[in-house]
Amino acid sequence: MSCRKIILNDGQASNSTNITWHFKVSKNARHLVRARFCDIIAPGVNTVYFSLFIYSKYKQEISPNEDSGFTAIPFYYDFVVDSGDSDFIGISVVLGEELATDIYAYLSGLEIMEFIKEPGLELEIRQPKEKRAIFIITGSVVGFLVICGLLVFSLLCKTSYGVRTLCFLRMISYLGTGTRSVNPPQLKMSFAEIVVATKNFEAKLLIGKRGFGKVYRGTLRNGLKVAMKRSESKHGQGLPEFQTEVMVLSRIRHRHLVALIGYCNEGPEMILVYEFMEKGNLRDRLYKLHQNLEKSSILSSLTWNQRLEICIGTAEGLHYLHTSSDGGIIHRDVKSTNILLDKGYVAKVADFGLSKSGLLDPAERSIGVKGSFGYLDPEYFKCLQFTEKSDVYSFGVILLEVHCARPAILTSQRMEEINLAEWGLSWLKEGELEKIIDPSVAGQININSLRKFSEIVEKCLKPTGANRPTMHDVYWDLKYTLQLQQTAVCREPHEDSAIDPSLDSSSPTFQHLLSNSFPMEKDYVPMEKDDGSATTSSGVF
Repeated sequence: MSCRKIILNDGQASNSTNITWHFKVSKNARHLVRARFCDIIAPGVNTVYFSLFIYSKYKQEISPNEDSGFTAIPFYYDFVVDSGDSDFIGISVVLGEELATDIYAYLSGLEIMEFIKEPGLELEIRQPKEKRAIFIITGSVVGFLVICGLLVFSLLCKTSYGVRTLCFLRMISYLGTGTRSVNPPQLKMSFAEIVVATKNFEAKLLIGKRGFGKVYRGTLRNGLKVAMKRSESKHGQGLPEFQTEVMVLSRIRHRHLVALIGYCNEGPEMILVYEFMEKGNLRDRLYKLHQNLEKSSILSSLTWNQRLEICIGTAEGLHYLHTSSDGGIIHRDVKSTNILLDKGYVAKVADFGLSKSGLLDPAERSIGVKGSFGYLDPEYFKCLQFTEKSDVYSFGVILLEVHCARPAILTSQRMEEINLAEWGLSWLKEGELEKIIDPSVAGQININSLRKFSEIVEKCLKPTGANRPTMHDVYWDLKYTLQLQQTAVCREPHEDSAIDPSLDSSSPTFQHLLSNSFPMEKDYVPMEKDDGSATTSSGVF
């Protein structure tokens, strides 16, 4: 659509204060309406002020000087509109109520795109009673046959040593820890429910702010505590990230993936509702990051065993992602702030807004730089192609964070310390990774466990993806690392081979690390919640 305009001049009578268009659309469909504006007609500033209406239900005040900051700078607004029973969308531009001389209104362009109905988003379809009865009977028969098949399979898994049902138990374990939700539950929530749960988005319930928008703590009517991500209207990637999260999390379930409780997309509102994670994200449990990235303070109370358990859970969740759906799912933004911890410190992978399915067009894997600096696969910068091995590299950076309790990117006068991956690899090449251990766990780590952990880090951070392990291999290697650690704990005191913290702390390099890279703030005291527990960025992703 080409630019259309209204001009009202002083001294010239005119009853034309609005223009309305009607566009043919499908009934009972959802559409993305993008209205484009570029002020190339006004003779000066502050002469354009009008309103955009859609169906007389959506209203947006338009003032180019406020929206873009300058004249002749293009900008746009996006709306998600349901057509309902109507087969057209009505769009109007209306002059401001306080008319002055030389008032202009215009619409430079308009795009209307219908959303393709995806199975994962069809959450409210009700089947006729007859069909539902057939489905119930069919489902029962299929379920019975599956159980019989599993029993037969378990008998075939007997070994010559009399170990029965080993394969059966493994399959039950696999099916129990993660399933693909073919028919997702009723996830759609009304905006009214969201308002009640967050007490109309009360400021004291705000627990974080991320790229997508603000995150609020809420309580549903059934008493369930949740975290709600509310998209900001000016966040350009809000809609695709919102759709991706709903599509991914409505189809899969796993104990190490954050659970989607519901979503709301009424009008301009795009809100995602997740289970509330009491212990916040992994980064905040390892260290406190200053805003200028110049310093970080170690404040972790996590033991080495807990850290290994968290890494194992994360690896299991990522492995399930990579192998769950047809073609697998690549997370593309694996980082410590996207690893959330519940009240029992069970790790769950979160934030799937950048995820891509392996079934998508290969061109979808190279659509520009996505992810977080410090965690990005170096191979990605060469070919702009994300693979499962890119997630493995990012996970390797997280392993170093767990080991050192420092951020992936740190402003430092020493160039070699800025990038954690490069810095950690330099110590690995010298065979001295133990010299940069978080001092709070240095005395807890068995030397054999540390050697295996270092080996895993080195494999994950290989420069080429083909040389990196799969998340399945990483998972089992970490399990073995934990086994080595637990075996050492059970030894007699005189057999203990844990790293001597005093020896490590005496190293000049280690002293430099403690004094410059991670100064502890003496006056740092966690804020207290109403329930007496320390406040963290719980549920923020």
